[in-house]
Amino acid sequence: MNDLKITIIQADLHWENKEKNLEQFSQKIASISEATDLIVLPEMFTTGFTMRPEAFAETMTGTTIAWMKTKAKEKNCVITGSFVCEENGTYFNRLVWMKADGTFSTYDKRHLFRMGDEDKHYGHGEKKSIVDLKGWKICPLICYDLRFPVWARNRNENSYDLLIYVANWPERRAHPWKSLLVARAIENQSYTIGVNRVGEDGNAIYHSGDSVALNFKGEAISKIESGKEIIETITLNYQELAEFRKTFPVMLDADDFEIN
Repeated sequence: MNDLKITIIQADLHWENKEKNLEQFSQKIASISEATDLIVLPEMFTTGFTMRPEAFAETMTGTTIAWMKTKAKEKNCVITGSFVCEENGTYFNRLVWMKADGTFSTYDKRHLFRMGDEDKHYGHGEKKSIVDLKGWKICPLICYDLRFPVWARNRNENSYDLLIYVANWPERRAHPWKSLLVARAIENQSYTIGVNRVGEDGNAIYHSGDSVALNFKGEAISKIESGKEIIETITLNYQELAEFRKTFPVMLDADDFEIN
């Protein structure tokens, strides 16, 4: 299996300003000089964590999808991140996995952040999406999903190799963010990446970023500084993951369960 190169973009977001956010991410993506397989953007990367979906929602034929298709083709890689989507009269915090050929898959956020009234404005996702990239199985999730280990549980003889969370996670809860990412990596024996925004949003909530790439032991393999706009590309080695799972096969003793 080939190694996988992942580019994390930790960025400040222009509050509820799609045009400026697409412009800044165009510039940041253009600045990536090395080849990469996947570019990961934060949650709601076009608006910030808005609770006004009626003002900013797009369809799957809108500006953001067209932009993602263009950028994925330009960089010949996958681009992922979530945006505010409307479908059949319901709004979703929807992650898009956009391939270079213009085809894509989606994941709608399962766990909606009730303390921020997200559940009052958006619909719940019903199923996970396991995607394939260069033979790697990848599970992309969104922000508050991080607090729910059952939803992320790696099953069926290691159903994924890489777990990704895109987020708008406030600095005042940075300790849970950092701790739970480590826990997810260890318990699922999976590379785990968390990509969070920085800066203050329109509700005067500060975000410190703390984006990170972790190996299957929960050890950091990235060097992203807190509180700064940073772009970093990390290489993931599949052989190291496979060998670790073989010598320490905890999944053989995992509990069986069903999700209702």
